[in-house]
Amino acid sequence: MTSLAGIALLGLLAAGEATPMGQPAGTPLAGPQLDARTEEVAGLLRCPVCQGLSVADSPATMARNMKLEVRDKLAAGYDQEQILADFERSYGEFVRLRPPLRGANWVVWFGPAAFLLAGGAVIGFALRKPRGAAEVKAPIDADARGTVPDDPRLADAVRRVRALAYGWPDGVPPKTGSAP
Repeated sequence: MTSLAGIALLGLLAAGEATPMGQPAGTPLAGPQLDARTEEVAGLLRCPVCQGLSVADSPATMARNMKLEVRDKLAAGYDQEQILADFERSYGEFVRLRPPLRGANWVVWFGPAAFLLAGGAVIGFALRKPRGAAEVKAPIDADARGTVPDDPRLADAVRRVRALAYGWPDGVPPKTGSAP
């Protein structure tokens, strides 16, 4: 007896009634209204093959079959939520292009905004001046600009840089006039 029930269940699955949807909650549609509503509902479903396109926009065979299934269900009187729930039972929540705000989907909806705000806070914190640190500039001593380090090799390098950067002969600042 159980084998007959199993065969009957397989027959129902093969006929396309894998997930019972209950009684239609809407009114059966036909004509241009059915076409427009089919495009609208199919636009809410993600193509399992393309994944970047809706079922309405995808050229994949599977998407066309899903669109025909949406059309048949709308013609039978099922409403949008019943159809989306049926596809969600078959393919998982990923099939919806706009997942509902429940469970971990809060992260999908508000995660990017939270990361943007956190990044702005980190940048703002890094760019602000430290508290209590007063900017103190010591006056430049005119005699100090000609000083060189005690190490002879380093002193020679400083003079060469000064000669190239400031045009001072031998890297020694002029005695008269102002520095460039």
